[in-house]
Amino acid sequence: MRYLHTMVRVKDVEESLDFYCNKLGMVETRRKEFEEDRFTLIFLAAPKDESRAKEDLAPELELTFNWDPEDYDVGRNFGHLAFKVDNIYELCQHLMDSGVTINRPPREGRMAFIKSPDNISIELLQEGDSLPVAEPWASMENTGTW
Repeated sequence: MRYLHTMVRVKDVEESLDFYCNKLGMVETRRKEFEEDRFTLIFLAAPKDESRAKEDLAPELELTFNWDPEDYDVGRNFGHLAFKVDNIYELCQHLMDSGVTINRPPREGRMAFIKSPDNISIELLQEGDSLPVAEPWASMENTGTW
């Protein structure tokens, strides 16, 4: 398992980039726009991690900007921790066998969400390409929130 990023939701991209980049000294490594889902992801790295982050070898801060305005209550602006895993199906089965609820199953063989005992959302992402779609994951419903 490898730690990937921490995600926080932001209300104002420019104000956030000013804080994290201009004031704190982080560096933007990449940006992704999702027009259909109406949000933008901006990934930042510490200056000494910039080259490794661009190769997906160092942890990053993920800023998520939802295009539709939203007031984030305490904790809503924090999104999740993320980890790449060797085999998402095996890990999810192990977690379920250990009593952990899979809040968002890896239906497409690529992504799942669980929560810590303290209600922290954790994203699990398949290393490399998505695994072939398989049961019971393909037909498993979401449970709760993530």
